[in-house]
Amino acid sequence: MEAVESIQALQMALSGLGPESHLNLIHHSDRGIQYCSHSYVKLLQDKDIKISMTENGDPLENAVAERINGIIKDEYLETYDIDNLKDAKGLLKAVVELYNSERPHMSISNFTPNTIHHSITKINTERLWKNYYRKQATIVNSTQD
Repeated sequence: MEAVESIQALQMALSGLGPESHLNLIHHSDRGIQYCSHSYVKLLQDKDIKISMTENGDPLENAVAERINGIIKDEYLETYDIDNLKDAKGLLKAVVELYNSERPHMSISNFTPNTIHHSITKINTERLWKNYYRKQATIVNSTQD
């Protein structure tokens, strides 16, 4: 798998953010080879974007990011038949816009991400959902007597 398309997608996403240089962004991904490639990581670092990756590919390690990806795939993209890359890019752009501007999010008091991101004043939020996942401790180099 090559990183070329992933880099193009990241550049497209970044171009829509405007000229602000200190957005305090975090890029979450699994450990796919395209996200670990030198070119992709360098682009993130050049833009001062924090890198978040799962340690072992477990999607529960960053449940919020995985939920976002799942919602986009399951609630939006799965219902369409896409015949070509141009249509896929157009649909994904529309879905991300809808997700960010119209869909209320329980993780931010049912505001939309754009409402929070573009607010001039600080908006106090709270998570309205519960996390029932408890990560199991991993014992490394345990000794048995």
